[in-house]
Amino acid sequence: MDLLSSTQSIIKDAIKRLGYTEEMYELLKEPLRVITVRIPVRMDDGSIKIFTGYRSQHNDAVGPTKGGVRFHPEVNEDEVKALSIWMSLKCGITNLPYGGGKGGIICDPRNMSFGELERLSRGYVRAISQIVGPTKDIPAPDVYTNSQIMAWMMDEYSRLREFDSPGFITGKPLVLGGSQGRETATARGVTICIEEAVKKKGIDLQGAHIIVQGFGNAGSFLAKFMYDAGAKVIGISDANGALYDLEGLDIPYLLDRRDSFGTVTNLFSDVITNQELLEKECDILVPAAISNQITAQNADRIKAKIIVEAANGPTTLEATKILDGKEVLLVPDILASAGGVTVSYFEWVQNNQGYYWSEEEVARKLRKVMVDSFAAIYSISQSHKVDMRLAAYMVGIRKHAEASHYRGWI
Repeated sequence: MDLLSSTQSIIKDAIKRLGYTEEMYELLKEPLRVITVRIPVRMDDGSIKIFTGYRSQHNDAVGPTKGGVRFHPEVNEDEVKALSIWMSLKCGITNLPYGGGKGGIICDPRNMSFGELERLSRGYVRAISQIVGPTKDIPAPDVYTNSQIMAWMMDEYSRLREFDSPGFITGKPLVLGGSQGRETATARGVTICIEEAVKKKGIDLQGAHIIVQGFGNAGSFLAKFMYDAGAKVIGISDANGALYDLEGLDIPYLLDRRDSFGTVTNLFSDVITNQELLEKECDILVPAAISNQITAQNADRIKAKIIVEAANGPTTLEATKILDGKEVLLVPDILASAGGVTVSYFEWVQNNQGYYWSEEEVARKLRKVMVDSFAAIYSISQSHKVDMRLAAYMVGIRKHAEASHYRGWI
């Protein structure tokens, strides 16, 4: 099943188990609003190239929508729609006053100059400016976008509105109203989920064997946090392959050697495949790379006791059922990676107040949100005898269903 269809199938199950009507499912299975835009950009060679972009707003019954903007050659409308639904679920899980949003532009930023990226970023904001804003829809970084791109977008929106609007977008540089702790927020959220999961399984994190598939932003920070906590990171991987050492890898050394795309395995000769790494015995497996890594074909060979999904959709629905049957504790992506949107919310609050918090305060507030969210989902999974993914969907969708009901929509 594709991403949108599989998301809708779990939402249907969650809505039914919560006792809502078929009409509620019909409302929540698709975004309320999706816009397609065409963005003309003058390239460095003087030619004009037309880019296609999207912005999806799933449900704004709770409050303004919120979600990242990705620049990627494989962006498509269904993916953007599905990811906006996931953002609604994340905001419901963490009890944030948001619905889900998501945006994307079909492009390959790796083949574009700094100037071309700036012109594309500003063009996108001009194209969607009527449906976004601090009280409507708040963008953020996503795949292949960063704080510089957020800064260009904020500046363009501020020019259009003729007043400074830091609350229009999150993930900005600190000097423009960004939040302390934003860069590491996703990895810290995953770390907190690991700490809560090992308690449920009776595993001591110190000395635990951990494999992290993916060494990009989330994976690299997570590997360092686990190394600092005294765990043994016995495997890491990037797009070129994987490194594995039962005695534990030297994570600070690998971080120092990796390039700007998170690649480090090309410096070594004793490299195994990503698939081989996934099937190695360990206490905790963290898929932090791309989707569909654990499937019905390899789920039986996964030997981890705990799986914590830092990537979007790394485990298929069929694999989830197999792993649940093996009593593997799987912490789903919409919970594990919710640290990013939580600290984005903190940034928005700070922008609205004009009062900024220390990194310690951000970390403390994030910990409370993630611990409470994990506890709520684990409790639902136990009381309803469902896997953690379905439990997360039940917790996540309930807030939007209730808000839609009280507004009189259903």
